[in-house]
Amino acid sequence: MDSGSGVGVLDKAAVVLGALEAGPSTLAQLVAATGLARPTAHRLAVALEHHRLVARDMQGRFILGPRLGELAAAAGEDRLLTAAGPVLGALRDHTNESAQLFRRQGEARVCVAAADRPIGLRDSIPVGATMSMLAGSAAQVLLAWEEPDRLHRGLQGAAFTATVLSGVRRRGWAQSVAEREPGVASVSAPVRSPSGRVIAAVSISGPIERLSRQPGRLHAATVIAGANKLTEVLARHAAAQEEQNS
Repeated sequence: MDSGSGVGVLDKAAVVLGALEAGPSTLAQLVAATGLARPTAHRLAVALEHHRLVARDMQGRFILGPRLGELAAAAGEDRLLTAAGPVLGALRDHTNESAQLFRRQGEARVCVAAADRPIGLRDSIPVGATMSMLAGSAAQVLLAWEEPDRLHRGLQGAAFTATVLSGVRRRGWAQSVAEREPGVASVSAPVRSPSGRVIAAVSISGPIERLSRQPGRLHAATVIAGANKLTEVLARHAAAQEEQNS
């Protein structure tokens, strides 16, 4: 253990998280790796679990928790938002429909970037708009690759089914027709972090009259290409950071 920050409990919590970086640990392994007393190691691991910084695997061992991934994703958000502007603009110009980038926040999804169709009938979603995770192609994408228990919970009351999400995972994109709002259709594809986790959804949306009842046939390839561009930007940035740190 280093000399520490002077805040003992935080230093010990950091040691526990550092030990779990090597992989799943039983309490005994955690005690051995950290040098902490057994009751202290247990109390800290359980407290960190409460804050989702630590979780348990199927065998009950302690592992790093989902909150760390969420914080890491948020740290990378500026990079994502900087890259999103040009990508969404190109998507709008190519499809002639409004384009958006959504991120999940708890039980909702938030529009964090958008490029609106300048004239005519359009589906305008302002940046900062909070929308339901129970309907729409972006909600499908943000839920489809979740852990099974979280996916199951997310389906309760949803306008789509587990079968629909299975199809989304298989083909790599989602579509919805009048699911979120009458008369509106959309197509969405996932943006992934360098670790492969789905952290955002790129979407285009507009009236069914233009997008048809099979909007994916018209625009899935273009939306996937836009989402993949953002995934590549994040991967390149992570690789550059790694090079700097090595």
